Amino acid sequence: MFENIQFANPDFFWLLLLLPLAVLWYFFKRKEQAASLKISSIKGFADGSILPKLKPLLFVLRLLALALIIVAMARPQTKDVSTKTKTTKGIDIVMAIDVSSSMLARDLKPNRLSALKEVAADFIKKRPNDRIGLVAYAGEAYTKTPITSDKSIVLSALRDITYGQLNDGTAIGMGLATSVNRLKESKAISKIIILLTDGVNNLGFIEPQTAADLAIEYGIKTYTIGLGTNGNALSPIAYNADGSFRYGMRQVEIDEALLKDIAKATGGKYFRATNNEKLEAIYDEINKLEKTEVEEFKYTRFEEKFRPWVLLAGALLVLEWILRNTFFRSFI
Repeated sequence: MFENIQFANPDFFWLLLLLPLAVLWYFFKRKEQAASLKISSIKGFADGSILPKLKPLLFVLRLLALALIIVAMARPQTKDVSTKTKTTKGIDIVMAIDVSSSMLARDLKPNRLSALKEVAADFIKKRPNDRIGLVAYAGEAYTKTPITSDKSIVLSALRDITYGQLNDGTAIGMGLATSVNRLKESKAISKIIILLTDGVNNLGFIEPQTAADLAIEYGIKTYTIGLGTNGNALSPIAYNADGSFRYGMRQVEIDEALLKDIAKATGGKYFRATNNEKLEAIYDEINKLEKTEVEEFKYTRFEEKFRPWVLLAGALLVLEWILRNTFFRSFI
């Protein structure tokens, strides 16, 4: 009954301090409220009635009624708060993912590609108000998912990304240009590309600098990420007879200068991820850098609850009046 009750005028509760004073007044003045009669004996009046002893009940009823009126004056009410959010500045994001054979290197656990997919999935889930698309590239590039607000589609497509869907190699320019093509018609306030690679540009008919110029022309900011440890990493070096990869130590080569130039030219930022923790921290930082503006509207509805208290107080006063003029009439 009293859950979620609040009071609009709680200062009225100070009036409850009057109740103990009323009790003291009644205690000292009650004998003066009835007339006295001196007689030698009351044996003739003894009838065993308990009504005289119950007479203080009238004062108790009046006191309770007063307490209820004070509570009603404090205006008990319930508050129902509802919120409605509206995205005022959405962001369109394309994640360009390198799926070359080197992404199977095991310097990140269990390998670079699996680690990236896990971190990227968390990033996507943290962007409920944005549209996101996926581009996969190796020796060539293609759109895995156009920009969409349906995160379930994007997450499903991300899970399906594997090595072997494209010719091997690293066509950074193709991956970036394909991403730009996905965003160039976007009407979003902010458009960004998150381009990740673990190598150097060695294939493709579009140069990375040309793709960066396209990004600049369409106002697309590009964050670049170099993925791989410093030094050597356990990487695929050849095929076994059964078609599986043979692993061996190989020097990690990332064209950091190129990635820094792309990021700087487009207004983005370059990051280097040498392990799982750093990769996760990078995506968290990008998530903080690119905040979507969301406007929140709060609607508050108050429902007054003083009426039952007033009605109950009135009922007690009526009961007190009835008892005073019926059962207790001859004792007043």
